Amino acid sequence: MKKFPPLLSSIFSLFALVLTPLVFFSCSGPEEEEAESGKPEVALIMKSLANEFFKTMEDGAKAHQSENTDSYSLITNGIRNETDLAQQVALVEQMVARGVDAIVIAPADSKALVPALKKAQDAGITVINIDNKLDEGVLKETGTAISFVGPDNREGARTVGDELAKSLEKGAKVAILEGVPTAFNAQQRRAGFEDAMKAAGVEVVTVQSAQWEMEKANSVSAAILTSHPDLAAILASNDNMALGAAAAVKAAGKDGLVKIVGFDNISAVQGMIRDGRILATADQHGDQLAVFGIEACLKIVSGGGEAADRKTPVDLVTKKTL
Repeated sequence: MKKFPPLLSSIFSLFALVLTPLVFFSCSGPEEEEAESGKPEVALIMKSLANEFFKTMEDGAKAHQSENTDSYSLITNGIRNETDLAQQVALVEQMVARGVDAIVIAPADSKALVPALKKAQDAGITVINIDNKLDEGVLKETGTAISFVGPDNREGARTVGDELAKSLEKGAKVAILEGVPTAFNAQQRRAGFEDAMKAAGVEVVTVQSAQWEMEKANSVSAAILTSHPDLAAILASNDNMALGAAAAVKAAGKDGLVKIVGFDNISAVQGMIRDGRILATADQHGDQLAVFGIEACLKIVSGGGEAADRKTPVDLVTKKTL
């Protein structure tokens, strides 16, 4: 057997080490496995997984896929924070490059994600919008049609606001913490709260964005409590912000004096509803919301259904219902 010089042998050995994992990857990559199985590949793209609501959404989607392993494969992704639009756009682009069959997305912004999702559709990918509805004007301008599967956020917020109004006197002063102002669900929840307060004869003294985030809500609420010492309630457009508001109320020594409501029904809020620190929230069934979107995608991909909007449930949660 011919022997190579030591240096040349080392080079061949190094080359073999580099080549081996590349060959292994090319033989067993997930794309090829998916193609061989014939199963559609669905990508779930959410907002911040630091928000318990979206972690619950992810868990629900994974549980559904584990019960339907023969029907589809699932990829789940989320962004670092609620305002990281660039990262969410990048996730959409990555899934297009991967060649997934469908994308189910809870967009961080109702307008900014439309161009990327249009490119996905142009590439032959089925797209379903959940949670936060894409802007109808931008969809029309770009010639894009994307079905929305999700709750009526205005109706849900109105229900929560009506529950709060039962414990307020006419003329009471309240504040609203809204989410990212360019998000459709933030706009709709604010409108629902305003509808309820107007109907009850309650004065909304300020509306401020806390961008869906707990720490931001804490600092914004603290400033509001200082500016409006006679404030009777804070209406938070999600439960993360309700938690931040509750901390600010406690720090100000106003537990029981300033009522708080939220939206999402995360587990951290349920305990505070039971002990009375938060009055009510809305349950839009986060564990099922992505599942509804996935099921809609699978029907379209299989040829058994057409794109269509679907209204999903949203329910009032109070100490009594818990």
